[in-house]
Amino acid sequence: MKRYQGYFIDLDGTIYAGKKRIPAAKRFIERLQKAEIPFLFVTNNTTKLPKDVVANLADNHDIHVQESNVYTAGLATADFMNGDADEDHRKAYVIGEAGLVDALEARGFEITADNPDYVVVGLDTAVTYEKFCVATLAIQHGAKFIGTNPDTNIPNERGMLPGAGSLVDLVRYATQTNPVLIGKPKAIILENALRIIGLQKDQVIMVGDNYMTDISAGINFGIDTLLVYTGVSTKQQIATKTVKPTWEIDSLDEWQLGND
Repeated sequence: MKRYQGYFIDLDGTIYAGKKRIPAAKRFIERLQKAEIPFLFVTNNTTKLPKDVVANLADNHDIHVQESNVYTAGLATADFMNGDADEDHRKAYVIGEAGLVDALEARGFEITADNPDYVVVGLDTAVTYEKFCVATLAIQHGAKFIGTNPDTNIPNERGMLPGAGSLVDLVRYATQTNPVLIGKPKAIILENALRIIGLQKDQVIMVGDNYMTDISAGINFGIDTLLVYTGVSTKQQIATKTVKPTWEIDSLDEWQLGND
């Protein structure tokens, strides 16, 4: 197996399965740490701050990492907008939660409904019709439409609940305007992650359990991919795909770093 110098890694379905631990994932992360190979958890979650992700990994899965190992779609959205906006156009209206709002404020954006330059739509479990009205009207008046990620659903103990992409599509339908989408399977989040990790495309690999998000993001960005069958995608589904993952494994225990 090729020795990669950096790893982008999905969380749910890859490192853990909801509240259930995946022991092989803990061993995989510890092997990366021992080998001093840099990695980023690249997640479409925008509701959590990196410190929350770190706490969840430590408290519930006995996996111990730093906040610098976490790159969320909320952070990626803020990074994209920071590069897109000039100093006089940094007002944003947000449908989203703390992880997204804090990321934007940390990049110097003013969160306001008053003539915003951007409308950002992510997962918001307290969303109201009025929030959609404000977002729709702002886009109609020229605000740039940003969607944090296109996830149609999110897994929950109750079942498959509406994801951020469902909210984005409501605003898309109401405005007849296509958003700039940031998260997986779009390449923008991996473009930003590559700059953070400081490597070249041929030096990194995207690891995940979901062909439609994780693996497709890697394919769209032009990097190698590793599909682990511990989550969403099945071997039967992958058999029908024209473009296959670079590698496929049943467990992260099977993966050799190249210097194990």
